[in-house]
Amino acid sequence: MTDRRDAPPKAPAPATPPRVSTASFHTLYRDLRDGARHGTGRRPGALSWLTPERVVAAANEVRTGRTVSLAASIETEPVPDDPEPAVHRIIAPTAEEDTSHGLHFARDRFAMNVHGDADSHLDALCHVMYDGELYGGVPASTVTPEGAGALTLDLVADGIVGRGVLLDVPRLRGVPWLEPGTQVTAEDLEAAEEAQGVTVGPGDLLFVRVGHRLRRRSVGAWDAARLRAGLHPEAMRFPARRRVAVLGSDGNSDAAPGAVPDVGFPVHVLAVQALGMHLLDYLDFEELASLCADLGRWHFLCVIAPLRLAAATGSPVNPIAVL
Repeated sequence: MTDRRDAPPKAPAPATPPRVSTASFHTLYRDLRDGARHGTGRRPGALSWLTPERVVAAANEVRTGRTVSLAASIETEPVPDDPEPAVHRIIAPTAEEDTSHGLHFARDRFAMNVHGDADSHLDALCHVMYDGELYGGVPASTVTPEGAGALTLDLVADGIVGRGVLLDVPRLRGVPWLEPGTQVTAEDLEAAEEAQGVTVGPGDLLFVRVGHRLRRRSVGAWDAARLRAGLHPEAMRFPARRRVAVLGSDGNSDAAPGAVPDVGFPVHVLAVQALGMHLLDYLDFEELASLCADLGRWHFLCVIAPLRLAAATGSPVNPIAVL
């Protein structure tokens, strides 16, 4: 299989994008929120661009039948980017139970912090509150300790299936990964499209690789809450303009340190709260990127099936790419 890291020539590192003032961010936020013109599908927000016809078209593009998971393995040991990891316990059989005769069942229990900095997960539209509101002007007060009252995971209870497109920014730059703190621009995304011979269109599930997982495996975990590669806020004009249905990354789409002084997660605000776009955070694209490079084909059918958690703000997820 072709090594995608050796494929492209190394391009000069682009200039660091400028920081965004609070006033400029509010202008960008209003531009994207007010300019969002969604389709007429049965689901609100950006998912309305993902029409049944586009699902059928994506399914018809399957060529090899090869399936690839886009999720990272869930870890249960504390590390710098996951100080409170998932808890998995075998609760039966117990140490005292004699399983040498008769019928017995193995049973386990699982718990996790869904919105952490290590495990692959999906953000529901009720996850991001900004200036007292969720997406579409829904009051933030609808989210209580008892559960979310609107824009919950129920919106994707039937799953998300569509055409996935992977844009590999480190491949564009001829490096294995982007160093933490790097900010990806809309121009980077357009250049990756051109280099990979693919075009992002309405209803697509856009996945942006920054190499977070490869770096983590190569050099070890670090405090990703403080330092990570991601999108510059202005880069969100790209998925908004292309009418993308879902946005995902092998980081969490937001760079750290961020470009906006007073908004810690500007891309989350713009994607989820302004555009009504579900986010997929901390995915793993390494196997997929190698396979796409080998096939010379950067789009695929993608199936995303969150848990059925009625009043939840997110879910662990294991997206499957079918090429």
